[in-house]
Amino acid sequence: MSVEKVAGGADAILEQLECFTSGLDDGLLTAPSETVGGTIGMHMRHTLDHYRAALTTPASEPIDYDHRERGGTVESCCNDALSEIATLRSMITGLDKATLAQPVTARVMVASDGETADLESSRARELFFAMHHAIHHNATIKAIAVELGIDCEDCFGKAPSTINFEPAKA
Repeated sequence: MSVEKVAGGADAILEQLECFTSGLDDGLLTAPSETVGGTIGMHMRHTLDHYRAALTTPASEPIDYDHRERGGTVESCCNDALSEIATLRSMITGLDKATLAQPVTARVMVASDGETADLESSRARELFFAMHHAIHHNATIKAIAVELGIDCEDCFGKAPSTINFEPAKA
């Protein structure tokens, strides 16, 4: 099993988000969607929160994606969003095989009354979760971008399995 490939994939999704964000201004980051809901910045911050939790929660504590800070300047300031992306990409680059294989616990909310369950996992598996979660939010970001008249790369917001499945374009 090659856990390092997970780090490469997670970094690639952040790189896509970085490229997309570098073409925006703060007004586009905060423009509300009339059809999808939220803003590009809100979905981006949510994505980055998940990466941060997966990367920085100590192994002795459960990774809890449901209890995290919300808001902040990442969702309203392109420079702050790009800075957070760069920080997370740097963290991913610094991961070694032992850290990726490290056992961790993921705490998941299983009911709206706040009931949780703790699941055994690994740092790599949680990083993969953050990556997979990001792809779906990138698809939502893309839908908002299209609504706002912003061009996006075709692969932005698509899972690697979807891209792999699609026929090659001539």
